[in-house]
Amino acid sequence: MGNKSKTDSFFGYKTEFIMTTGSERIITAVAVHDGAYVDGTGFKELYELTKEAGIEAEEVYGDKAYFRKPILDLIKEDQAEAYIPVSESVYRIDESKFNYNKDSDQWYCKYGNNTVKKKAKINKSGKKSFRYTFDKEICKDCPHRSECINGKVSARTLEVGVNAHEYYEYSQRAKTQDFLEKYKNRSCNEWKNGEMKRFHGLDRAKGYGLRSMGMQARLTALAVNLKRIAKLVSSFLLDILKFFTNKGCLIYFY
Repeated sequence: MGNKSKTDSFFGYKTEFIMTTGSERIITAVAVHDGAYVDGTGFKELYELTKEAGIEAEEVYGDKAYFRKPILDLIKEDQAEAYIPVSESVYRIDESKFNYNKDSDQWYCKYGNNTVKKKAKINKSGKKSFRYTFDKEICKDCPHRSECINGKVSARTLEVGVNAHEYYEYSQRAKTQDFLEKYKNRSCNEWKNGEMKRFHGLDRAKGYGLRSMGMQARLTALAVNLKRIAKLVSSFLLDILKFFTNKGCLIYFY
């Protein structure tokens, strides 16, 4: 069993694949998992398979499910640029209320106060975080104090994950026009997904079990790749023919 949303569930499998963007749109790696699989968990394996095929990515695109520290770090290690939207479930800072200065390692609230203390924390489950405390003197005289603080608390606190400062920088980049324009390249993934489902039957399992579904997915990927390669080759030959025709050359075929 898997879920598309809180109210939309399904019974079946998930197919995850990597493909090149641009004019090629060739699938480089594919894997099949059960319906409960969490998207992006097997990203490293697919990414390594793609590199083994001789493809070095300069840019990597994915949806919010791939906004994870291990994935972002893996892409960064290869000196590639990640174009993945920020996931609110991973990075939960409301940037309409807070902003961060990495040089001073301070958070600022929208009313002008800034943090003056930082303390590391570990909860019962072992999860690490940082608790920042704002200047209590500014909080004390702030006309908006009632919006932030209840009772006798002297100053507002902000608890963030250990990676929040990195996510903040990434979030600022994700808002730029360049990022938004580049991210449009990911749409080719949806076209390919639709092609495999609508025209090659990948929307329904032909057999039973992961092994059978894995074989079906790989054969489907192979089929659409062969179609795409044939299209690219024919387009290349047509361009050559047009070039020589425009030059006034005669071409004979035997």
